[in-house]
Amino acid sequence: MKAKNITIIEIIAVGSEFLTPFYQDTNSLYITSKLNELGLNVSYKSIVGDNRKSLLSCFCQALKRADMIFVIGGLGPTSDDVTREVFAEALGKELIFSKDLLNTIQSKFLRRDIPMASSNKKQAYIISGSQIIPNKAGTAPGLWIEDSRKVSVLLPGPPIELKTMFESEVLSRIKKYKTGFIIHKTLRMTGITESKTENLISDLYPKSPEVNLSLLAYPGQIEIHINSHSKTSPAKAAEQINPLLTSLTSRLEKYIFSENEEEMEEVIGKLLVKNKKTLSIAESCTGGLLGHRITNIPGSSRYFLQGVQVYSNQAKTQLLGIDKRVIEKYGAVSSSVARLMAERIRKRSAADYGLAITGIAGPGGGTKEKPVGLVFTALSWDNGIKVDQNQFLGNRSIVKLRATQKAMDMLRRNLLTEKNHSNRRREKIT
Repeated sequence: MKAKNITIIEIIAVGSEFLTPFYQDTNSLYITSKLNELGLNVSYKSIVGDNRKSLLSCFCQALKRADMIFVIGGLGPTSDDVTREVFAEALGKELIFSKDLLNTIQSKFLRRDIPMASSNKKQAYIISGSQIIPNKAGTAPGLWIEDSRKVSVLLPGPPIELKTMFESEVLSRIKKYKTGFIIHKTLRMTGITESKTENLISDLYPKSPEVNLSLLAYPGQIEIHINSHSKTSPAKAAEQINPLLTSLTSRLEKYIFSENEEEMEEVIGKLLVKNKKTLSIAESCTGGLLGHRITNIPGSSRYFLQGVQVYSNQAKTQLLGIDKRVIEKYGAVSSSVARLMAERIRKRSAADYGLAITGIAGPGGGTKEKPVGLVFTALSWDNGIKVDQNQFLGNRSIVKLRATQKAMDMLRRNLLTEKNHSNRRREKIT
């Protein structure tokens, strides 16, 4: 039988915790990635709390507009787990008790020698006409509901249970709805604003419905996401996207630091290894964030020698030997102090590069002459030194993040320049 045409897909994450600042729904991202591999795009994503009225409204709306619906969470044994009951109401169907399913759930507790609570019995009820999706990693079974018009899939919320179930049971069922192949590319940039990026690429937005481009802004980083869809092959999808990538990289080359979804710290790590260079850092206002990002990359011990947090003026004098008279004259947040921080940490550690940050992260401590967000980033190497004055916007954590991104980008650009110089020298020799 020919598979129905799936054009609109909706994912609904159930859980009041996702409506707070403390939890994030990652399950929908996982499902989206798996659907994209089959050439399927998600049209809607919703988050709804554990409230019957809200759930019913959300489910009814999804059933009206979507061809395929994934509902995540609310299948547990507690009183606020009502996804199963409310979805049955939205469908106008009954819940049916399954003795076989109850036995399966009970056996899982017996194997662990744990008594089953009476509340787990509710998990043995299934929606009339649905198929049970076995849960090998937990007790909450999933449900597959399919008719001539649409497909609905109810899955448990714990990620390990959902992913296990999706890989072993769900993926094989939805492969028949595959529409083709999707190629995704991400260009990551820094040192450029979202508006300037838009001005530079506004005429490059694709006309073909098979290729999509979106621009996203993050603190210290701009991303261009491109999707290409082909009904025939991955090669065709790549063929459709390549001219656009060539045009984008040509215009934005000096700002792009990654075309492979790498973080800045990964990029500079690879460049340091490739150039056989070492790095040491001195931080003030970022308080160790730069060192954390650099050492968060496996194998960073190959190029990272040491880092110091010289937060106070006394630390700058004691640990780096900066004359306190320089600090008194120019201030701890100054080009002069940033320069000395970078030079001293490089020389004292015998590193090839010294990277330094000093600034005012806020929210207090700023003045008219030196406002909050003023940060000096400095890079020292054997043949020179560079100091940049920056004025970053945002709260304390964003200023710190932007400062580390800018400092690493200074190093990245220098390493690329050095690499190009080395290549030119080799060409002359040969």
